[in-house]
Amino acid sequence: MRTLVIGGVAAGTKAAAKLKREDRSAEVILITKSSDISYAGCGLPYYVGGLIETEEELIVNTPKKFEGLTGVRVLTGREAFHLDAEAKYVQARNLANGEEEVYSYDNLILAVGASPIVPDVPGMRLPGVFQMRTPQDAYAMRAYVEEHRVKRAVVVGGGFIGLEIAENLQVRGVSVTVIDMMPQIMPNVLDPEMAAYVKKHLQKSGIRIQTGTALKAVLGENEATGIQTDQGTIQSDLIVVSIGIRPNTAFLKDTGIKMDRGTIVVDEQMRTSLPDVYAAGDCVVVKNRITGMSQWSAMGSSANYEGRTLAQVLTGKDKTYPGVLGTGVVKLPGMNVGRTGLTEAQAREAGYDVETVLAVTDDKAHYYPDSDSFATKMIADRGTHKLLGIQVVGAGAVDKMTDIAATSIAMDARLEDLENLDLAYAPPFSTAIHPIVQAAYILQNKISGEMVSMTPAEYARGKAKGYKVVDVCPNPQIAGAVYVDLSTVNGAIEGLAKDEKILLVCLKGKRSYFLQNRLKAYGYTNTVVLEGAQYFNDVKVEGVKFQVSPEEITRVKALGFLQDKRTSNCFNGRVITRNGKITAEESRVIAEAAEKFGSGEITMTSRLTIEIQKVPYENIEPLREFLANAGLETGGTGSKVRPVVSCKGTTCQYGLIDTFHLSEMIHERFYHGYGQVKLPHKFKIAVGGCPNNCVKPDLNDLGIIGQRVPSVDLEKCRGCKICQVENNCPIGVAKMEDGKLHLDSGQCNHCGRCDGKCPFGAVATEMEGYKVYIGGRWGKKVAHGHALDKIFTSEEEVLDIVEKAILLFREQGITGERFADTIDRIGFENVKKQLLSDELLRRKQENLAAQKHLKGGATC
Repeated sequence: MRTLVIGGVAAGTKAAAKLKREDRSAEVILITKSSDISYAGCGLPYYVGGLIETEEELIVNTPKKFEGLTGVRVLTGREAFHLDAEAKYVQARNLANGEEEVYSYDNLILAVGASPIVPDVPGMRLPGVFQMRTPQDAYAMRAYVEEHRVKRAVVVGGGFIGLEIAENLQVRGVSVTVIDMMPQIMPNVLDPEMAAYVKKHLQKSGIRIQTGTALKAVLGENEATGIQTDQGTIQSDLIVVSIGIRPNTAFLKDTGIKMDRGTIVVDEQMRTSLPDVYAAGDCVVVKNRITGMSQWSAMGSSANYEGRTLAQVLTGKDKTYPGVLGTGVVKLPGMNVGRTGLTEAQAREAGYDVETVLAVTDDKAHYYPDSDSFATKMIADRGTHKLLGIQVVGAGAVDKMTDIAATSIAMDARLEDLENLDLAYAPPFSTAIHPIVQAAYILQNKISGEMVSMTPAEYARGKAKGYKVVDVCPNPQIAGAVYVDLSTVNGAIEGLAKDEKILLVCLKGKRSYFLQNRLKAYGYTNTVVLEGAQYFNDVKVEGVKFQVSPEEITRVKALGFLQDKRTSNCFNGRVITRNGKITAEESRVIAEAAEKFGSGEITMTSRLTIEIQKVPYENIEPLREFLANAGLETGGTGSKVRPVVSCKGTTCQYGLIDTFHLSEMIHERFYHGYGQVKLPHKFKIAVGGCPNNCVKPDLNDLGIIGQRVPSVDLEKCRGCKICQVENNCPIGVAKMEDGKLHLDSGQCNHCGRCDGKCPFGAVATEMEGYKVYIGGRWGKKVAHGHALDKIFTSEEEVLDIVEKAILLFREQGITGERFADTIDRIGFENVKKQLLSDELLRRKQENLAAQKHLKGGATC
């Protein structure tokens, strides 16, 4: 019995390997278009981000290794182009030599997978445009990011893969914008309010999200420089297109095989409509395990299950594949997202009488060090209490919540079946009553009427209009709300009528439910609990000016927005100018942004950033999106490398070096390249073109000053009565002594003013370069930097010194102290020795990976 398998990633290799294990006598041949088989497709984004370090780690099995382990014959570089189901053979092209080959079979397994959808827009073939499907895609993207020092990227597509790529590019210090033509990210995966919550979190994490935005073109001539959308242009060095995939089934269109929108239709035993032809993986449509309706679920997990089931069927076992639940999980910056089963919209469409709840619970014992919260949306049928779906977001193990729900749905569980589920408990792992059980309790209370509530979706649609908001937090939190101390309520509450519409809001929802329960006993008939409370919702009281919380003030400060203390909700937004130099077009954009989102006023900071004045809190994200479309960003605060300050360099009459060029290199390599690196405190860099020190380099954590070191040729010195060199020395270091010119090298500041002043050529420049000062600062405690002895003669030398200084500060600084304090504590000679060696660079990756200085010391 010969079985031919077409496709060598998940479903194909799983089916082939299992088939050989079930029947060692079976002849199994696997052909695949790729040169790789069995690669970790879901791990590709993490290779781009560097979490997976080597290419080899992505390859689960090589063809040779797979043949040795399984006994399957593997032929790579073969592209199938014709199937004759009646004669039972497949024609394939050998991509190495172009020859056509014929493979006969007794049973055929189609596991041809799917390929990325490439939109038909101009510029898609430009260098710098990538998809993410194969190891070669990941290798090429990572190499491009490193070689081109990519600092801005656009990801087209807000699904799981697109968001994983966005996270991993951000890890590499790339500024990322995600666009999606749908009105939400993760469409058909999350309900709109859950997607909106994730979007808000991503934006807070520094990833810009633009939904309802369609790609129209990729911009650039020799390489990609940005995109054109139906909302405007976005500048970018890298474009990743992740808008979906389509099955690789075009070669089957004349075979008569039954298909549904390009996917192969199979039964529960993975049989197609053609005799002895089976299919599995991303190229097939199966059924939804709850509704029984067709569903395409292109997941590595389901592909493996399908392949295994298929192999057992081929060896005579009575096995069936029951279908999918659409289970998935994704890791995002500071947040994980999991889901299984039906969304609320899908459940309603399927005809269920739907009830939902949004429950915010602790993800483990609240006193355990890394405890956080889950926001869980649970979906059930109101009449039968059958669990239909779950969506979970949080910093912790959302996969565990999702998997428990998937198991329960597969077992046709009702909410009551979750009530006393004996799940694992210990403080590092869970709460005594498991979070998923708590969510089931809350949904049961809602269905029974014990809790009357309003969902976040209803609140967002304005259902709370006309309600009096009651703040049930431990301490007053909501501006303009009626505050009620839960612990003191023993009867009717003064000022609250028993029949008026009351919305109860606390931090997570529990205290509101407790108060509702108590108020019912005292005759209140119209109280409603806001599900998700303040944790999930932006709660505002009608007619009351919104008050920004201290936590939000701190968060937006990290984005470059400092509160204008004359107001309650306005901020001054710092626009990064790289080194004080911007284009005329950028200047126009900033001016327009100031008028559109702020007061119309602009100021300059001492660090050469531009501040847009009085930006209302609600305008912060729209402003950042507006600026991002022009390639501009906000920031410049926190315990990080700060934007570099530069003088005008060679445009000044005394300038010795091209400060704009050097400072822009520093900006890209360290402000951007180290953008996610937490330091003990802020780290300021200044570049001066000459010893005039206009930008005070020696009062920065690290200062660079242009140098022109002179030399004196005494044989050419004529001992002139009036020495032109002496007359032109601005600091009086050059002097005539005993009839000859003397220049004190210890006092000379290498300003270069003496070069060429001697008519006989006695003084000339011996060396041009850079002096580096470390450990300066101004402010409450002024310190002048220490100069390193060496004059550095190339920009690369200077960049290395800057990097080593940052690495030393991160490694050996104590959280909260400035670089000057670190140098004083461990000694200048010690620091100098380390900076002039390469040991710090050799420890770079270990240093940057360490979880240090997570709470820095910078206050502005």
